[in-house]
Amino acid sequence: MAVHQHPTNFRLTFRKGRTGSESAVSAGLGTHTAQARALASLRILTGFVFLWAFLDKTFGLGYATASGKGWTDGGSPTKGFLSSVAAGPMRSTFHSWAGQTWADWLFMLGLLGIGVAVIAGVALRPAAVAGTAMMALMWTAEWPPAKHLADGSPSMSTNPFADYHVVYAAALIALAAAGAGAAWGLGRWWAGLPVVRDHAWLR
Repeated sequence: MAVHQHPTNFRLTFRKGRTGSESAVSAGLGTHTAQARALASLRILTGFVFLWAFLDKTFGLGYATASGKGWTDGGSPTKGFLSSVAAGPMRSTFHSWAGQTWADWLFMLGLLGIGVAVIAGVALRPAAVAGTAMMALMWTAEWPPAKHLADGSPSMSTNPFADYHVVYAAALIALAAAGAGAAWGLGRWWAGLPVVRDHAWLR
């Protein structure tokens, strides 16, 4: 009787240990999948911010850019924003850039390239560099540290540092650092290309 109980107890203990181990593995895989999907969701939403800005400014969809004033209608995607800069150390520089052809093309190609790359999950590192540079310039143009504008009126800044430009830049950097292009994206295919394998900065 005692001999019979011993292997039974041993077998139960073994099964419990195995079940616990399997549960831990399953939980780990579930967490990994959830993390991958969460990052993919963040990636797609962040990319859409840039792509939508490109589409709205190109075709004048009636949101930030009024209908009939899009880039294809002859409007300038940089003139309105840069010419209205009213604070910060680069105010006069931005005024001189406003409406310049080279500024319009760089800005729009940047929005398109970053948006498409991030949504697709490819070239996340170059997109993060370009996006961070763009966000830094736009942050400088809005100059959140200022409490007052050049005319003395309140700037209405809600935070002297961490505005949405900083958040977008941080999201781009985090996505690139995490290599978040595989889930719901073309990241694995992109990483397998010979030129990308030879030049890791293109990932």
